Amino acid sequence: RTVEPLEYYRRFLKENCRPDGRELGEFRTTTVNIGKCLCSITTADGSALVKLGNTTVICGVKAELAAPAVDSANKGYIVPNVELPSLCAERFRSGPPGEEAQAASQFIADVIENSQMIVKEDLCIANGKLAWVLYCDIICLDYDGNLLDASVFALLAALKNVQLPLVTINEETGLSEVNLKQKNPLIIRKHPVATSFAIFDDTLLIVDPTAEEEDLATGTVTIVTDEEGRLCSVHKPGGSPLTGAKLQDCITRAITRHKEVKKLIDKVIKSITPK
Repeated sequence: RTVEPLEYYRRFLKENCRPDGRELGEFRTTTVNIGKCLCSITTADGSALVKLGNTTVICGVKAELAAPAVDSANKGYIVPNVELPSLCAERFRSGPPGEEAQAASQFIADVIENSQMIVKEDLCIANGKLAWVLYCDIICLDYDGNLLDASVFALLAALKNVQLPLVTINEETGLSEVNLKQKNPLIIRKHPVATSFAIFDDTLLIVDPTAEEEDLATGTVTIVTDEEGRLCSVHKPGGSPLTGAKLQDCITRAITRHKEVKKLIDKVIKSITPK
């Protein structure tokens, strides 16, 4: 495994399995904790922790009030940020965000935009005067591959946990008034779920790759779908090309995975909702 890691993997792949015992199309155990069970970030307006095997990601959403942009007077803002601190894996260093963290942040921003999971007009309180800004901080605590799937899942779970207070503008003073006693859940229009694949030897597809599998792969691809089976995004940062048939296979598997993740998130939200 140390001297010839690729050959080591190929021996398993020939038998349609992987060194960790999974089949090629099998995902690692997935768990999600939402909201108050995360005592570490009680200051967030919404939070979630997702584990995908050993990969652990936490997402906190902070809502603040701001004036809308001049050219988007009826829209709020969503600001995603992915952090890969040195504590999550040896490959990352302290300091400014590296290339992988920046690419992940851009990917999350694209998913939010393309899926229309949150319509920015819904974040507007008073046209041209006041809107919500949602700061979505996604921090990897333990990195073992497939960061994108875990990040999208954590983001969705945290956003579904957000409760925004009622805000009105006093017509006499022109100042905003916040009613913390009356809160409403954030309007989530779509539920995007990411499903990632590693490509081995230009032809073989395996789902939910570990960090080791990502390093040995000849390419990766991430498919994002919503609950209607609609394709929201295809993220393929170079590597081996995919045939139309292979890509369709990925999309089909991604739609199946979406149902599993949505079922899991609904179950957790139901368990923490007051009776």
